[in-house]
This record gives sequence, C-alpha cells and structure tokens, in this order.
Amino acid sequence: MKTEEPGWTTVIQPKSSFLQLNLRELFQYKDLIMLFVWRDFVSLYKQTILGPLWYIIQPLFTTITFTIIFGHIARIPTGGIPPVLFYLSGLTLWNYFASCLIKTSNTFVANAGIFGKVYFPRLTVPISIVISNLLSFAIQFLLFILFVLYFALSGSGLIKPNLYFLMVPLLVLIMAGLGLGFGILISSLTTKYRDLAQLVNFGVQLLMYATPIIYPLSGIPDKYKLYLELNPMTSLIEAFRYGTIGSGSFSVPGIVYSFIFMVTLLLSAIILFNRVEKTFMDTV
Repeated sequence: MKTEEPGWTTVIQPKSSFLQLNLRELFQYKDLIMLFVWRDFVSLYKQTILGPLWYIIQPLFTTITFTIIFGHIARIPTGGIPPVLFYLSGLTLWNYFASCLIKTSNTFVANAGIFGKVYFPRLTVPISIVISNLLSFAIQFLLFILFVLYFALSGSGLIKPNLYFLMVPLLVLIMAGLGLGFGILISSLTTKYRDLAQLVNFGVQLLMYATPIIYPLSGIPDKYKLYLELNPMTSLIEAFRYGTIGSGSFSVPGIVYSFIFMVTLLLSAIILFNRVEKTFMDTV
C-alpha cells in the first residue's frame, strides 16, 4: 500500500516585493520576539551591581547636569517651570527615541551570526528592541510622574496636567515608529558603509539640541521656529510637556505632520531593509 508523503509545513521564499512586510509571519514569530525582548532586558545589565536602577540613575544625573549647566550657568529660561521637571519631561520621551534608534541601527551587523544560521523574519529583531525599550521608558516615566506629583502638590500652581495627558500613548507610539524607522534605515546602510555606525551617537546628540529638550519652543525667535518645527520630534516633545505639566504647546497639525513623517520613514526604511536583506550576508 502506497502512503503519501506529508507536505511541507513551511515554505521559505525570497520576497517578491521590497514593500512586502508580511505581518502575519511576524505574528507567528511573536514568541521569538518576546524571547528577544527578554534577552535584551537581561543582557543589558547582566553582572552589574545596580541592574535596572540604571534606568533611574541615568536620567536623574543627566537632569541634574542640565539643571546646573543650562539652568544656573547658562540661565536658559524654562517658561516658569522648575528646571528639574522641565528637563526631565523632555529627556523621558527623548531617551526612548534615542535608545530605539541607536540599538536598532546596528541590527544587521550585531546579529549577523544568528541571521546566517537560521531563518526567521529579520524585522523581529528591531521590533523586539522597540518593545524592550518600553520597559525602560515605563520606569523613567513613573519617575517623571513622581516628580510631577511632588511639584503639583507643593502648591506652586505652575504644574497643571490636563486631559491631553491621555495622548501620551499616541506620542510614544509615534516616537517608537520614528526610532524604529531611522534605526532600520541606518542598519541597512551600515552593512555597506560602516562609517555610519560611528556617526549615530554623535548625530543623536546633535539632533537633541535641534529639539526643544533644554529650551522651550516659545523662547525661540519666530524666524528660527519654523526650522525647529520641521523636526518631527519637536511637536511630540511639546505635546508631551503640555499634557503632563501644562507647559509647551499642543499642535494638532504638528502631531499630524509627525505621524505622516513617521509612516513615510517606516515605509522607506522597510523598502531598503527588504532590499538589503537579500544580500547583506555577502557584505557584512
């Protein structure tokens, strides 16, 4: 009696389109994504004494440094908001974006050993980085909220959170998309142009000064304000401050612009990522 051989359960084929994302396949590998998330979280502070406390120590020391240098020495105005709270509000959201960008910008090179041994959707790695960074953002956001409550209950009347606070998840989502988009765009280019990897940290620092982190947008002359508003992070930082501490401005056109910029960036990055994915093992 002739028995039929079982058919293939999985067929691996090259992408027929550079824009092919295959969300269904990514969902099928959700367990692998969470495994990468756990790996990133554990390995970052493995064999350290303070461990996850660094998530709190780093923004605190940066905020103190900014307060001393920009608040007391340079005397840059903060719109009547206590400098500690002003700088921490900007750093909380910015740190999440910068971390997503820097860590995903080395995806191909850092994971070349894994990519060359077994098949899985390559986008699972940068996506897992964005998710794992949400853990650090949650810790820093909780620290920021504690500062907001302290200053709000102090009776100064300067801190006025409002209903725009409910927009924070949307702002974080857009910021995550921007970090992911820039990150995978750079990671695709660094397979051939390694110099870009050396410019990432430097470029992120420069971009921070082009974003209202250490100064309010309202304090910028009108002739320069338009250039800052072209930065898609500007409206997100301002909206985050406006919703959480009542300082800054909430611009619906600005949020829409940031969202459109994020979608366009992600699509462009995915096109390049899918193109490089086919041959990156030959260049890494």
